[in-house]
Amino acid sequence: MTPLVSIIMGSTSDLPVMEKAMAFLNEQQIPFEVNALSAHRTPDAVENFARNAEGRGIRVIIAAAGMAAALPGVIAASTTLPVIGVPIKGMLDGLDAMLSIIQMPPGIPVATVGVNGAMNAAILAMEMLALSDKEIAERLKAYKSSLGKKIEKANADLSEVKYDYKTN
Repeated sequence: MTPLVSIIMGSTSDLPVMEKAMAFLNEQQIPFEVNALSAHRTPDAVENFARNAEGRGIRVIIAAAGMAAALPGVIAASTTLPVIGVPIKGMLDGLDAMLSIIQMPPGIPVATVGVNGAMNAAILAMEMLALSDKEIAERLKAYKSSLGKKIEKANADLSEVKYDYKTN
C-alpha cells in the first residue's frame, strides 16, 4: 500500500495531538505514513524527505510543530506538494506556533489549521485528495453528511432532558 498522506511531527511529544489525524485517515481508508523529523535537529533528513515525497506517491503532507514551528515551512520550501501545518499547543497556548506557521513568505504557502487541529488537517487532506479521486470524494460526502446527523441526534437527546421550567 502506497501512502497518499505523510504526517510529520517535530518529535513524538506531538503524537497525542496527531493521533486524531491518524485515526481519521485510517477510518476513511486513506493510506498514510507517520515520521518524526526535526527542522532544527535533522534538517538534512527534512529536506531529503520533502524533495522525495512526491516521487514516493505522497500527495499531501501534514506537518505538526510547536514553539518555533519551522517544520511545515521548511518542508514547503523543498516540495511542490501541498503542506498543511498543525500548530501544537505549548508555550503561549500555541499562538507562537500558529504565528510561525502562517507567516510564510510569498511563494512558500502552508495551509494552517487551528492549534492542535490535527483532525481538521486530515479532513483538509482528504478534501484535496477528493479533487482527483472519486472514491475518496464519495467517502468525504458521506462523512460530511454524517456531521449534520450527529447534531440532529444531539438535539433529539436534549429534548429528553426534563426541567420544571424547560419549555421544549
